[in-house]
Amino acid sequence: MAQDPARRPKIYPPPEFPPRKLPLFARMPPAVFPAVLGLLELSLALKRASILAEVPEGLADLVMGLVAGLWLFCACAYGVKLARRPAVGLEELRTLPGRAGLAAATVGSLAFAGVLGFFSPALAQGALLVGLALHTGLALAMIAALRAAPPEGRDVTPVWHLSFVGFIVGALAAVPLGWTGLATALLWATMVVAAAIWAVSLWQLYRRIPPAPLRPLLAIHLAPASLFASVAGLLGMAGLAQAMVVLALLIAVALLVSGAWITEAGFSPLWGAFGFPAAAFASALLINGWIIGGVLVTVLTLGAVPVLAWRILAMWPKGTLASKTNAATA
Repeated sequence: MAQDPARRPKIYPPPEFPPRKLPLFARMPPAVFPAVLGLLELSLALKRASILAEVPEGLADLVMGLVAGLWLFCACAYGVKLARRPAVGLEELRTLPGRAGLAAATVGSLAFAGVLGFFSPALAQGALLVGLALHTGLALAMIAALRAAPPEGRDVTPVWHLSFVGFIVGALAAVPLGWTGLATALLWATMVVAAAIWAVSLWQLYRRIPPAPLRPLLAIHLAPASLFASVAGLLGMAGLAQAMVVLALLIAVALLVSGAWITEAGFSPLWGAFGFPAAAFASALLINGWIIGGVLVTVLTLGAVPVLAWRILAMWPKGTLASKTNAATA
């Protein structure tokens, strides 16, 4: 008797040997961007420390140039991937590492504008406008992805700070360019959003313990308070700036005390979440007169952030970073 075609086992194509070689940057992992964002913010902290210490700024300028070049390379690599198949960007937003990576990429464009501001204000203004447009597009795409996700995929996570509060990095770049009105508007708007995310996150943390592999993302909570302190300090809002520094200090102490618990799962690409908040905290201390603490944190981050970034970036050419973070393929 003939077998029912619907019940026949599916025929899968045999594996290719040798394996097919993917086009250049076809699986470029967005997980590189949190690590590069940490390096960008660290270079800015080093520049501010050099200015305050009245030491030659050549080394800081060199670091800023090298890191800016690295960010441009990563941005171009992901641009090649998007050009090959634009829908790949939406696919990345379906996973938590993809959301964190793409948000860090567009926030990185704002930090890149801040770096340019020290060398070419005209180029920095253009880069800032482009960065704000890119980050707005990312935030809208993130909202669409969350609406399409199942209920369990819509939980508030620290990555929401990068996606919806990351505009504040643009304010940090806008102040030295003389765009204080834009910086002030971004400060107040993002403070409201950050307060809501902090409140919901604190309630979630009270109700349930996050799984060990996702705990490194908790470090992102330090970044908004630090950036608010920096922007408020540059705008001359001394009271608000000092209040935000104290809040950032409390968050930093809580993260340090919980360090063993946060890193319980061991090293992973999500450790890229440590770099940017730590460097932003160093800048906040320096800008607001906490010089000794700012220099100390800057020195500590100079030792830790590059090593962390190297470990993550070294996984990229091997293909392990893409596989561990479920990067989409163009």
